[in-house]
Amino acid sequence: MAGGSGTRLWPLSRAGYPKQFLVLSGNSSLFQQAATRLGRLGAEDLDVLGPMIVGNEEHRFLVLDQLRETGLEPSAVLLEPSGRNTAPALTLAALAALQNGQDPVLVVTPADQTVTQAQAFTGALQEAVRCAAEGAIVILGITPDRAETGYGYIRAARDEQGLAVAQFVEKPDAATATRYLAEGGYFWNSGMFVLRASVWLQALRRFRLDIAEATQAAWDVRQTDAKFVRPGKAEFAAVPSESVDYAVMERCPGSDIPLRMLALDAGWNDLGAWEAVWQVADKDADGNAWQGDAIISDSRNTLVHATSRLVSVVGLQDIVVVETPDAVLVSDRARSQEVKKIVARLDAEKRGEQTLHRKVHRPWGWYDSIDSGARFQVKRIMVKPGASLSLQMHHHRAEHWIVVSGTAEITNGDKVLLLSENQSTYIPLGQTHRLANPGRVPLEIIEVQSGAYLGEDDIVRFEDTYGRN
Repeated sequence: MAGGSGTRLWPLSRAGYPKQFLVLSGNSSLFQQAATRLGRLGAEDLDVLGPMIVGNEEHRFLVLDQLRETGLEPSAVLLEPSGRNTAPALTLAALAALQNGQDPVLVVTPADQTVTQAQAFTGALQEAVRCAAEGAIVILGITPDRAETGYGYIRAARDEQGLAVAQFVEKPDAATATRYLAEGGYFWNSGMFVLRASVWLQALRRFRLDIAEATQAAWDVRQTDAKFVRPGKAEFAAVPSESVDYAVMERCPGSDIPLRMLALDAGWNDLGAWEAVWQVADKDADGNAWQGDAIISDSRNTLVHATSRLVSVVGLQDIVVVETPDAVLVSDRARSQEVKKIVARLDAEKRGEQTLHRKVHRPWGWYDSIDSGARFQVKRIMVKPGASLSLQMHHHRAEHWIVVSGTAEITNGDKVLLLSENQSTYIPLGQTHRLANPGRVPLEIIEVQSGAYLGEDDIVRFEDTYGRN
């Protein structure tokens, strides 16, 4: 499930490039780590199919690009026309999994978690799959190591078959969390579930028939484009928004639906806020952690994340500092969950910093808005080998293009020309044009826009490889 927006990790996480696609630990994104972990579940008695991704239409090419880097081929990418929470997302996956006449076990996991002990994770999930193959719903409960108030809890009861789920508990206050830790028998709810596709649909129809029927209606009018599967837009908008927990799991205790819990002790963390990033990061002797170009002096238990310049801090304790080219966050580490309030305010004020970075990723590459002023804007643009932008025109601006590296194939009105390093061209206002990379290495250009209006919505597309015209 890769549809989240990760607002509590702003300013690094944005709606257009959320946390699951960021590299926050190790050398790969959280999404890539999750897909790779699940790909290792195979055993003599377990065959693992390619990952099925449920995500946002806007992120579809991020999903494919990042999977391609891991060498994994998705079995399907299910694109939600709008966010309806995790119960409809899992329902789409279950309906897709049943299409070939089989009834596979689904290992359901968010795309934004970390695990440091891969072998323990694999062993626990394999056990969960074998249990779910017999008809049970299996929830992964995390063995707690501190009195955490940021997670929901599961109270487990031991019986002759192992651990059954006795109760789901909402996020507790500090005193209650401390009591849970002391009493034992309480586990963090990881949000990971293992169950057959048919078992989920049967349980959903029993407890939330409205969600089951509305999602089925959206699925019935789906459109398929290669690996992309798009449920009906209007039909999916009518699906009630609900989580897996509220829709089904919390209703199972006391029913005849077998709900089991398997304890997972594998260095798990959901990286839900900057406090969690600090928890899993490597630290110096004073408890400080950093990434990027950072100098930390006389500070304790502080996190610094620098992305584009030197960040220096002196005399801080329990503080988070996150720098991006267009926004900086400074927060008490213990209150980093409240960053979502900043994002809500940005959204209310209709600012752009909650949605996009200065560097914006596109299916053909990316652009970085490096400078702007009255009637001008300068962008650095990278086009992937073999990729091209749409055939387009602008009503309100002209553009100058300078090739920095690679080879550019440029359509400029009725002319098509090839430009190499240090060569340039001019696109007059109203001229139909296209930029393409016919080469085998990335193409980089500098674009200087000039005109009365420079917004991204001043684009008229005539042809587009990515279906945006």
